[in-house]
Amino acid sequence: MSTVTHTLATPIQAHGEEVKELTLRRPTVQECRAIKVLPYNIGGEGYPVVDLEAAAKYVAVCACVPTSSVNQLDLSDLNTLAWTVVGFFMPQGSNQSEG
Repeated sequence: MSTVTHTLATPIQAHGEEVKELTLRRPTVQECRAIKVLPYNIGGEGYPVVDLEAAAKYVAVCACVPTSSVNQLDLSDLNTLAWTVVGFFMPQGSNQSEG
């Protein structure tokens, strides 16, 4: 999966326009190194736990929107997009838990 499109529950403003969906692309290694942290940690039971601050940075980079646009996201959209970003880092075929 190299890109994922998510229809937003609530539109946001980005680049002076209303945005109703965001397409996230897989981040590059260079972008990961620039952000300097993965978008998740491993929880006590061995499952990924979203690092919300890092995931929000990846959303901005991978959707090509400003951070101020990420801050406008509905919480359900932020959650879905954060887990989408985490999914880019998981091996193909692995099961990830949302929540």
